[in-house]
Amino acid sequence: MSAKPDRTKEGLSRRSLLIGGLAAGGLVVGWSLWPRQYRPGLAATEDERVFDAWLKIARDGQVTVAVPQAELGQGVYTQLAQIVAGELGADWRTVAVQPAAINPLFANDLLARQWAPAVLPVGADRAGEEPIIADAIDKLATRSTFMVTAGSTSIRMFEEPARKAGAVARAMLCQAAAAQWDVAWESCQAQDGFVVFQQKRLRFGVLVDEAAALDPPDPVPLLPSPRNILSGTDQLRLDVPAKLDGSATFAGDVRLPEMLYASIRHGPIGDSRLKALRSAGAKDIIGLVDVVTNDRWVAAVATNWWAANKALDRLAPVFVTSGSLPSDESIETALAEALRTGKGWQIDSRGSLLKSLEKSAGTRVFEAQYNVAPALHAGIETRCATASVRGAKAEIWVATQAPAAAREAVASALGFSASDVILYPMMAGGAFGRALNPAVAVEAALISRQMGRPVQLTWSRAEECLQDHYRAPAKARMIGAIDGAGQLAGFAAKIAVPATMREQLRRMIRGDLPYQAWQEAADERDPLAVEGAMPPYAIPNIAIDHYPANVGIPTGRWRGNADSYTAFFVESFLDELARAAGIEPLSFRMQMLTGQPRLAACINGVAAMANWTGGAGGEGQGIACHVARGSYIAVIASARTGDRGVRVSRISAMVDAGRLINPDIARQQIEGGIVWGLAQALGVATGFEGGLANVRRLRDANLPTLADMPEVQVEFVRSDADPGGIGEIGVPAVAPAVSNALFSAAGVRMRNLPLLSDGL
Repeated sequence: MSAKPDRTKEGLSRRSLLIGGLAAGGLVVGWSLWPRQYRPGLAATEDERVFDAWLKIARDGQVTVAVPQAELGQGVYTQLAQIVAGELGADWRTVAVQPAAINPLFANDLLARQWAPAVLPVGADRAGEEPIIADAIDKLATRSTFMVTAGSTSIRMFEEPARKAGAVARAMLCQAAAAQWDVAWESCQAQDGFVVFQQKRLRFGVLVDEAAALDPPDPVPLLPSPRNILSGTDQLRLDVPAKLDGSATFAGDVRLPEMLYASIRHGPIGDSRLKALRSAGAKDIIGLVDVVTNDRWVAAVATNWWAANKALDRLAPVFVTSGSLPSDESIETALAEALRTGKGWQIDSRGSLLKSLEKSAGTRVFEAQYNVAPALHAGIETRCATASVRGAKAEIWVATQAPAAAREAVASALGFSASDVILYPMMAGGAFGRALNPAVAVEAALISRQMGRPVQLTWSRAEECLQDHYRAPAKARMIGAIDGAGQLAGFAAKIAVPATMREQLRRMIRGDLPYQAWQEAADERDPLAVEGAMPPYAIPNIAIDHYPANVGIPTGRWRGNADSYTAFFVESFLDELARAAGIEPLSFRMQMLTGQPRLAACINGVAAMANWTGGAGGEGQGIACHVARGSYIAVIASARTGDRGVRVSRISAMVDAGRLINPDIARQQIEGGIVWGLAQALGVATGFEGGLANVRRLRDANLPTLADMPEVQVEFVRSDADPGGIGEIGVPAVAPAVSNALFSAAGVRMRNLPLLSDGL
């Protein structure tokens, strides 16, 4: 009943196909043999009827929406269900959700296009080829089942398909009711779980058998507006009640007959191999069942997790590592050397930067260097997966942002076909990009096969910190030219940072990525490694360069991604340039907002919210802005000096995220992003010594506590524009706003993240 259209255009070149194949991991073999039509794949009981891959309705009127994106705490189960149910005309009290099965119909084409620049050849986006390349990427994303939750794409990608799913079911229900009443189905309406015509009403449940047997209408009869009785309103989150009463099931809550529990230890970062164990040391551990070894890790398996983890302490595994071990000094040297050699890639440019930097006619050129340290993901839930491998079949319960890729990685590790692996996607207790990596699922499957019993593998907090794929460290050389009129005539950002997106894609596809593989990726051109560095301002001459750096530690996507550090570089340096030009920082930005009315509205709005004075009157204030994923934000941080030093007293944010599906969830996401941004400013970073992260516990990560939290104000610009991303936009502007506020309050310019490294 459901089909994803074949959008390949006439004349699609082999070169474009290969480019698209590279974007999805080289999956171009057998292109002509792939199916063009896909079945819904939504399981139903005898009392349920499937209307679409998104939707089934039971005879008692229960509406179940299949959600293709992972619930990571961001409220996607609720928002996508609101869109479907609102278009359907359902009663929200009868709506439930379940994770969607792995299905090409749910491929995230938007994210595939968003990530493609990291792997496309240089010049692949030349004029005239963009539509063909985008079409090839969309097609390959579908046929390789590119189901991924990332990049603030859930609503932007799936609002329209979700609306169509609800609209099709509504029309079919109206057709079934109209046949009973002998009226035109177009004159019927669906509301609150009923089909209504004048005084006649029939519940959805009594119509499902007849309705599900009908052919869906073409074209799909969407409601006149995306805003309806549900979509665009505050509705109770569907995941919250179960989380409050403890009935929500995470990967660590799974219980299977004869299940064992495992803990794991890996070697230091680098090309590490297991060398020795003190086997006799764990013999007296009550509950220990066995020890499973791998070249790169050792796992203890017991009747409870505490015994397994204690056994690892007693086993005292020894690893040997080839080559040098990363340290703070080696990371700093690698970044500095990348900038010094001058072997960078120009990612974006406008005008003539060199001409603008000529010191003539009163032009002044300013330079500054900024640094960010590696950052932890620090999710509340550590990596966890439950696996049951019996014979040639495997079942996996895991929180993953890429279920199809995780299933493929498990199948590859076991030597199975993907169809022999059943993956149950679980809710995550925080992920922030960490759950893109399927390694824990692969490890659990290997241990289960070795034991011949179901096994639940849970990483310890220390292991989570030591084996994280860290937000990349970066170093930036910022250059700005102020002309004789005080205008910003030229701007350059030269950023040394690993090619994180290339590394992430390889790891997501392969699972346990060998050391050499991600080391190779670190030196490659990656436009997404400097994403967000192009300012949204009307600066006539700009150049953004990426200097790949091999820093020796694994890096990965993080909440806010590269924007989390590029915004710090750009907005902090703009504050410096504003003061050099003798213009207060808000006005300095406003004068460069030609063609950016939405960002201008955010700046004006936040200035009123925070009572912007530019720092006059004893309270320091700092402003920062950012644009990403179709959303706009302006943040003002207010800081005061006192007996305890400089303290941030308030953070105000004005956001334009387009049309909001659930305003309350949107506010939660921005507030959460602000807390995350404050964590970035204060801590969540780690140093390295001997190939090991220095931070092993959350309490050592300098995360903000309730005592550190300022008052937070969030307002939205009312907009009918298409929805923008809200999961990440709250993060990037916070750290530079705080840094700028601290300069305003104390006169100290901080150019390092976390700011604590500058003695805050």
